[in-house]
Amino acid sequence: MVKKDVILYMKNSHLYTLLTGALLVGAPINALAFDFNPNYILSDSELHDSFSMDLNQIQHFLSRGYLENYVTEDWQGNLKYASDIIWRAAQNNRINPKFLLVLLQKEQSLVEDNTPTDRQLDWATGYAVCDNCSKSDPAIQRWKGFGKQVNSAAMQFSDGYMADIEAVGSTQGIYGPDIPVIIDNQVLVPENAATASMYAYTPHIQGNQNFALIWNRWFSVQHPTGTLVQAEGEPGIYLIEFGYKRPIHSWSAFISRFNKDLVITVSKSALDNYPDGRAIDFPNYSLLQDENGEIYLLVNDSLRHFDSLETFKKIGFSEDEIVEIKNSDVAGFDLGEELTYKSSNPRGDLLQLNTNGAVFHIKDGVRHAINDPSILKARFPNEAVTQVSPTVVEQYKEGQALNFPDGYLVKSDDDPTVYVISEGKKKPIVSGAVFTSYGWDWADIVTVDKYTLMLHETGLSITDAADGSTN
Repeated sequence: MVKKDVILYMKNSHLYTLLTGALLVGAPINALAFDFNPNYILSDSELHDSFSMDLNQIQHFLSRGYLENYVTEDWQGNLKYASDIIWRAAQNNRINPKFLLVLLQKEQSLVEDNTPTDRQLDWATGYAVCDNCSKSDPAIQRWKGFGKQVNSAAMQFSDGYMADIEAVGSTQGIYGPDIPVIIDNQVLVPENAATASMYAYTPHIQGNQNFALIWNRWFSVQHPTGTLVQAEGEPGIYLIEFGYKRPIHSWSAFISRFNKDLVITVSKSALDNYPDGRAIDFPNYSLLQDENGEIYLLVNDSLRHFDSLETFKKIGFSEDEIVEIKNSDVAGFDLGEELTYKSSNPRGDLLQLNTNGAVFHIKDGVRHAINDPSILKARFPNEAVTQVSPTVVEQYKEGQALNFPDGYLVKSDDDPTVYVISEGKKKPIVSGAVFTSYGWDWADIVTVDKYTLMLHETGLSITDAADGSTN
């Protein structure tokens, strides 16, 4: 759910971009570009999400390297598979197993290495090994071994850093939320406890940047086009579209296009991974006038030009409704079909047959069937329907039936499979765990008959980011 006081999106001013020494503007998420915010690496809830993966999922994830079949002593001296050691450390210390997997990869490349050395395994998480320490130092040998390393690192974060910050506001006297700290000759201000803890463990920007890069590569969810997202604790709402986040700059622009119940909450770090797309500034069907005096009607992302002021008035618009924009703003929109004196209502009309109750949307001389009341509600929640005889509707050319808008969750009444509508297609969500991981709400699923669902073309499945699959 979203609060109605959302008015303005504020851009984070502390963004850094990593691209192997080069800056790439506008690349979509999970491509080469990667935005790194050194002040916010991971949310506190993500760090503590100990149930993000079960034992079988961890075992499957480790199949990409040597750890898949690795058996060694856990921290208590019992022989266990690496997956079991990771899972137990996560559960015992309330630490996200994904966090531990990324830590193993960041410190020793262990998750993807097929032939690691004993040295890599013995100091798996880098626990107790400082920058200038020797791994042969007798003082740190009690932490040697894969099982001890994994458990000690998990415990250090939960019972050490995070517990300190909760109790006194900082750990080691210098690392805490909103406390400036010098890292690699740069002043950083960690925005939350998890980020502060990560600098306490690895007091270097590069090391934490590597962590964020691995996390993004493995676990960042790429939400399908049409998803509405809001970062935890922040007011701004964004539309995810083709891998970009489009900020919605006003409540009126939002409510004129979208269903407020479909907004999902994501972590700030997850949102930061999306490059910025074009902003949505104006409500749908706004009247915009450029510097040359030309008037346009905004229809979604297209501008329809009025061929004259007479046409503008004939259709029923008032000059009091016009918003002035710059010519450069016009260039950012697609140009739709021109509006002339022959144009009908550019918003379209909803007509219902007085014989069988069938509903049609009439626009630009074309009739589009609406085959389910749920689609009518989703597309035209506040529009009035006019009763007419069949002969009135038959005079219009037949067009494609209207389906659900992007972002809706749907299922048929005879099958449990849930789909998300994206790019006009229904994309099956492969499991309940995947559904939950994307932040969707079960209460938002719309149930329709199988014939209505069949009208939507089937797209690629929505899968778990941890599987390395794409949607």
